[in-house]
Amino acid sequence: MLKLLSIPLLVIALVGCEESQPQGFGSWLGGDSGAFTKVSPETRLRFPEDHQAHEDYRYEWWYFTANLVTTEGETFGVQWTQFRIALASNGSANQGWETSQLYMAHSAITTPAHHLAAEKWSRAHPKMAGVAKSPFRVFLDDWQWRSNSDEMFPASLNVATEEFSYSLNLASESSFQLQGEQGYSVKSADGSVASHYYSQPFIDVEGTVTLKGTQHKVTGQGWIDREWSPQFLLGSQQGWDWFALRLDNDTSLVVFQLRDSETGDASYAYGQLMRRDRSGISISRQELTLKALETVSIQGSNYPTVWQLEIPTLRLL
Repeated sequence: MLKLLSIPLLVIALVGCEESQPQGFGSWLGGDSGAFTKVSPETRLRFPEDHQAHEDYRYEWWYFTANLVTTEGETFGVQWTQFRIALASNGSANQGWETSQLYMAHSAITTPAHHLAAEKWSRAHPKMAGVAKSPFRVFLDDWQWRSNSDEMFPASLNVATEEFSYSLNLASESSFQLQGEQGYSVKSADGSVASHYYSQPFIDVEGTVTLKGTQHKVTGQGWIDREWSPQFLLGSQQGWDWFALRLDNDTSLVVFQLRDSETGDASYAYGQLMRRDRSGISISRQELTLKALETVSIQGSNYPTVWQLEIPTLRLL
């Protein structure tokens, strides 16, 4: 048995993309939930229905990351996310060209030396941006995740920008992992903020990545997170650090912490060890410690790049 005590981590997910988030995006996530539908611990997630958009909730995302390697041994990190933001509650009707749904897609590629990112915005429209049922498709212009049926897998993910592009085939036969209590994921110490949240951390990836005009054949592992809620942050919370770790072929670990806006310290933390057979282990806030060891300064802001994670009680079989 291996005791997981202290792991140095390279951050490639939310922290790595934080610089490219649109101004004010974090404040939106912490806005008043208002008249939007509230999440409930009584709700039971259903598939494939819950792969679709939940437009009566204020915020939602489809968040994919992957670690890829070329036939020559070069490594790439790939991230694609589509955010949905409801501009009006479910009781508000649209008129004319008005829309109550806004989409933003963000994509990035990282190498040991570079971080390239791009984003797109669009109103909801069947030919511009949205989520389709059969086949399941999440799209904004020509960026899209498209499956062969109403299920999420198998699927293809295609993104093209002026600086980079990728075309990936995605496959998974594993069950979806429900975060928190049966998919009800608390986001604050007092339990007043929560989301519906599930993951697929066991995705096989193969395809091509094109960078600076050179196309590379790649293979690797991917992860997708799905969340929706009327509110993700308290007014006293600044943001969060999120880690998706593949420990071996059958074991993954998710850890996140939410930061206090005044002190910058963690006000809430969560973790879950996930296995393909869903015999996972929940990790309480008291059982884990997450500490930034190194930072990099970009345009006057400091971004953590190397972390130490300590979970003294966790043993991996």
